[in-house]
Parts: sequence; structure tokens; C-alpha cells
Amino acid sequence: MADPKHPRHYDEAFKRQIVQLYENGKPAREIKDEYDISHSTLHRWVQGIRNSGSTKAADNRTPEQNELIELRKRNRQLEMEVDVLKQAALIFARK
Repeated sequence: MADPKHPRHYDEAFKRQIVQLYENGKPAREIKDEYDISHSTLHRWVQGIRNSGSTKAADNRTPEQNELIELRKRNRQLEMEVDVLKQAALIFARK
């Protein structure tokens, strides 16, 4: 199995090839053993291609999930800006 700290990355062509093997009837257990892919990874690729034609997570998100991700990014950005302003206020207060 892959090291969780260093996950493997597969190109789109490989993912499509694995899904094609599965769709053509090759048992998931054989695919997992032969290519050392976890059950959840194989399932995610198959579902992604069936749902949207893509294995990329961004292509398979709902609009609500995309909005939540964008709001979290914006929140982190605003928190960083507040921290910078607090530090600047402390510096100017000393003068």
C-alpha cells in the first residue's frame, strides 16, 4: 500500500484504463491486487467516470461543495489579512 504521507498520483489515461478493465468484467479484487490500488480508489474512479466522465475530484463536486470550498479559501484569506493588520497595529502602537 502507498504511504499516506506520500500518496501516489496516477495520470488520467491510467485511471481510464483501469476503469475500462472493471467495466469489461475484470473482478475488482484482481484489479486491486494486480495494480496495488485500494478498493476506495477504484470505486471513486469508476463512479467519477460514470457520473461525469472524469476521475478528477473537481469535476465530480456538486455546486454546493464547490461553494463551500471557495468560502473556506476566502475565510482563510481574510483570517490572514486580519492577522497582518493586528501585527501592523501593534507596530504602529509602539511608535
